[in-house]
Amino acid sequence: METQKYSPVLYLVAFIVALGGLLSGYDTGVISGALLYIKDEWLLNDYMQGFLVSSTLVGATIGAISNGFLADIFGRKKILILTSILFFIGSIICAIAPNIEMLILSRFLVGLAIGIVTFATPLYLSEISPEKIRGSLVSLFQLAITLGILFSYLINAGFANFQYGWRLMLLAGIIPAIILLTGMSFMSDTPRWLVSKGREEEAREVFKKIEPEIDADKEIEEIKNILTRETEDKTKKFHFKKWMMAPLLLGIGLMFCQQWTGINTIIYYAPTILKLAGFESNATAIYATVGIGVVNCLMTFIAIFLTDKTGRKPLLYTGLAGMAICLFALGAAFQYGEMLGIYLKWLSLLAAIFYISFFSFSLGPIILLLVAEIFPLKFRGFGMSISTMSNFLFNFTVTLSFLPLINKISENNTFYLYGIIAIFCIFYIYFMVPETKGLSLETIEKNWIKGIKPRDFSLKDTTE
Repeated sequence: METQKYSPVLYLVAFIVALGGLLSGYDTGVISGALLYIKDEWLLNDYMQGFLVSSTLVGATIGAISNGFLADIFGRKKILILTSILFFIGSIICAIAPNIEMLILSRFLVGLAIGIVTFATPLYLSEISPEKIRGSLVSLFQLAITLGILFSYLINAGFANFQYGWRLMLLAGIIPAIILLTGMSFMSDTPRWLVSKGREEEAREVFKKIEPEIDADKEIEEIKNILTRETEDKTKKFHFKKWMMAPLLLGIGLMFCQQWTGINTIIYYAPTILKLAGFESNATAIYATVGIGVVNCLMTFIAIFLTDKTGRKPLLYTGLAGMAICLFALGAAFQYGEMLGIYLKWLSLLAAIFYISFFSFSLGPIILLLVAEIFPLKFRGFGMSISTMSNFLFNFTVTLSFLPLINKISENNTFYLYGIIAIFCIFYIYFMVPETKGLSLETIEKNWIKGIKPRDFSLKDTTE
């Protein structure tokens, strides 16, 4: 079998573009360590802590709504450059913020960038990647997010004992922002966008750089044909049909499962949880959190290697069952903390590490993959936009309510609640989520139209 040869330039471009995910992960995770010092310096109550953390998600929701429109007008490259500038400016304002109001505003600005990059980075990667390795290159984004979270935990640990350490933690976000800005300045835009703007010669040059043996003229002609069909489709009035409600509600339901099983309580509040469990100093709690970041990154590789072998649902079942056990263990550790004594903090740390490991190969990457697969072509963009927006909204509600829940119903009952939701999600996955392994997007769409039950998708042959 002939092996396809790709230019090293392709992998360099993919690496630089994927730094958008690293930025997103960094600014998502860095607040976990900084929050311990910010709340002490400005005497923040639970609600203000929650609002500070979740202000990023408000910005991300707005960024997610506007990104598709902006990317089509200005191009993928310029949007990623804009994102790096927003991260850069937002990080500086965060670091010098004189009060909590300014810090919340700057975190909102960072959130805008997160919302934009969540769409623009996978879009750029998918449009620049050859078909045979598209899945691997696009998956770099999810891996980059976990690396960004790990990087933020390491930075938090490095500055834990510095004066004004939390300001340095937030300021360090300018480093990957500068790298992304510099790298993207030398990148070309994607061939698809260039052709859509009539810049075919530039598109031809890009194709030759990333895949020297490709028939660039043929590729450009195919893109032009697709664009023509899309233009024709836009002239036809789109009618939302009853069967389309099923995948739309499924996209929202999947995002609920991903967020309301408590993942971002661990990402955002891990040091806070560990301090509640008995780690005495802020620095010690932050150091312990690094282990969570390492596991989060490494376990993502399991999904990359197994998703197309075992299928989506087996990994989701395994992940949710493991997460539920860890959440109940975490709840029990807090409930019987007096009996456990000094062992409480170590049991809590282990439960958090195992929880994040189960999430990292299941709900983390696979939910995003399913959302990209389940929507029919004609409203895929709309469906994915609604799903992305619901993801940020669910994230916002979980993040904002976590500390108040702890004070209202106790730590143990809060984690029990998330554990019960995880069990509910197992049944939801069984009855409502299709196994998409080995199914074409066209087959999935036909199954929706025919009203086949999602759990029976893989058993039906609709190709005839």
